[in-house]
Amino acid sequence: MDQLPLPLEGITVVTVEQAVAAPFATRQLADLGARVIKVERVDGGDFARGYDTAARGLASHFVWCNRGKESVALDLKDPRGLDVVRRLVADADVFVQNLAQGAAARLGLDAATLCAAHPRLVAVDISGYGAGGPYAEKRAYDMLVQCEAGLVSVTGTPEQPVKAGIPAADIAAGMYAFSGVLAALVRRGATGRGGPVEVSMLEALAEWMGHPLHHALHGGTAPERTGLAHAVIAPYDAYPTADGGRVLLSVQNDREWRRLAEQVLGRPELGEDPAFATNAARVAHRARTDALVGQALGGLDADEAVRRLEAAGIACARLRDVHELAGHPQLAARERWREVGSPVGPLRALLPPVTLPGGEEPRMGDVPALGEHTGAVLRAVGMTDDEIAALRRDGVAA
Repeated sequence: MDQLPLPLEGITVVTVEQAVAAPFATRQLADLGARVIKVERVDGGDFARGYDTAARGLASHFVWCNRGKESVALDLKDPRGLDVVRRLVADADVFVQNLAQGAAARLGLDAATLCAAHPRLVAVDISGYGAGGPYAEKRAYDMLVQCEAGLVSVTGTPEQPVKAGIPAADIAAGMYAFSGVLAALVRRGATGRGGPVEVSMLEALAEWMGHPLHHALHGGTAPERTGLAHAVIAPYDAYPTADGGRVLLSVQNDREWRRLAEQVLGRPELGEDPAFATNAARVAHRARTDALVGQALGGLDADEAVRRLEAAGIACARLRDVHELAGHPQLAARERWREVGSPVGPLRALLPPVTLPGGEEPRMGDVPALGEHTGAVLRAVGMTDDEIAALRRDGVAA
């Protein structure tokens, strides 16, 4: 049977984007077959290009979020540069922007304006806090939104709140923008009309805060910060092993506790001891519970600890660092790694997590250099070589 095409084959996306939220959303679209034209500033491009040089001289954020796109460098403050974007949008299916609040509207590139002019267009506005309300004009960097959304308040140890180690607010907004585009395209298939899509980082991350939020709303108190431990389950934590590793285990019910006590702790009597026999008792005596587990696992290396826990039917995991993730045996066994091209040569990258069996593999295109596709895209919208040369000479294109 012939392979199915990528689901977004034939869809054209134009995006005026920066940092993470919008680029992460549009990269998902590119992976699924869409043509994504990324409009960047002429003076350095997407500022995420300058975040670091960790990816063999390229910025790790940019490499992660921008493969498979065509880079066009334009000065949108010049009417000629803005006219190019309008020409591109006229033939596009999707437009995405995450400029500073109000900037897209001043350029006439906000979703409402574009959709009024192009009824079939799906146009996405990504913002920090939304278009209205007292926070609409506030700067909205990921860490700031993590704080405003309460994520930092529930992350960390009892003594110290901490931000997530990944840009959680950006990723949340990017994923809702991605799913919003897909939903709007499905609706367009039924009605013939696209329409605006609005996503804010605060509202996206507030949705992800559903468990602690509902716990506080309906239970009266927010879950406590417990580090790697679980607020209401014990034992559920990471425990040091003899070789310097750490193994996390989770006992979900009292039957599992009895198996752990007998087969791993070597203390079967703990399964019926009133101080430990129920989860409520173990939580009440958390320090003693953790000490018993820690003593048992502390005498084993990590591999042996995992082997014994798995033999006893106890959920467990290695506490891996990022280098260990890159060498994870499950990712290797499932052949999840590929190479993508870039201005500095091939770079390793993970396949997208959505797998579509029976279809073409996701299109993991090259990471573009700034303005790499400017000439080709400008010619495609009808500009002559002389006109393009004039734009370059005047600093309107690069």
